[in-house]
Amino acid sequence: MNLTEKLLRIPASLPLGVLYPLATVGAGVLHHIVRYRRGIIRKNLRDCFPDKTEKELRHIEHDFYHRFADYTVETLKLMHVSDSEMRRRMQFENLDIIDRHLSAGRSVAVYFSHTFNWEWAPAISLHSAMKPSDKVKFAQIYRPLKSKKFDNIMLRLRGRFHSVSIPKAHTARTLLDWRKQGIVSVTGFMSDQHPGHGDGGTPAVLLGRPSMMISGTEALARKLGMAVVFWDMRRVARGHYIINVKEITPDASAEPEHSITQTYTRLLEENIRRDPSLWLWSHNRWKHPLTSEQIQTAYDHASI
Repeated sequence: MNLTEKLLRIPASLPLGVLYPLATVGAGVLHHIVRYRRGIIRKNLRDCFPDKTEKELRHIEHDFYHRFADYTVETLKLMHVSDSEMRRRMQFENLDIIDRHLSAGRSVAVYFSHTFNWEWAPAISLHSAMKPSDKVKFAQIYRPLKSKKFDNIMLRLRGRFHSVSIPKAHTARTLLDWRKQGIVSVTGFMSDQHPGHGDGGTPAVLLGRPSMMISGTEALARKLGMAVVFWDMRRVARGHYIINVKEITPDASAEPEHSITQTYTRLLEENIRRDPSLWLWSHNRWKHPLTSEQIQTAYDHASI
């Protein structure tokens, strides 16, 4: 444990009832003084919700900064939180869908997005009937941080409930190795959009905007014949979340190409529109414009 982590453990030991007022102050500082990515946030909201009034957009913007600040202290709290408290605060609906597939020997690919608080989602292992073991893995795909120090801290936080963090570059190899060893897994893929290098992407329409969605999740799930689900996140109160497990397909290999990604895009949009403040608007998700051919393909896919 490095010095930074030791220092972070001091505020992490405080109850959330103390941390949340600090988060409220922090939200105001980020929003009005630092103006953290405020230009990007406002542009994203304006472009995605053209029918909303300026007052409505400012309300979403205000709430977003508060959700972002809560996310920060909630993630920090993973350093010092009991299983019982986390089980109470992060709950799951329809988890039997995942348990049923694991019991039948089929691994599950989870489509998830940057909806607050995604860092608490690994608490699924506290609720599932299938517990982490040599033959059952709970995992998430991640991009290693440039700072080795903070990367190590985040890895420990994400492994708090015995889940495995798989570097994005090692995803296919790891899941293939697990299958050869007879290991079943639940693996979370943060697949909002904006494919990285090596992922050609799938054109789709998200929030009324032609977008390039990550295609690697579907390609790997199809190759491995995984069941595919979507995690629909909702915030029921401050520090209390519920993930509703929605099945997309029991066998990805049986689905037409692109159909899984299109279904995920629709489910993600429903999740965002229900409570826009929960999505991470500070990312420049539409940084790279689509070609006219990609735009047409996006609308063609949306009409299917």
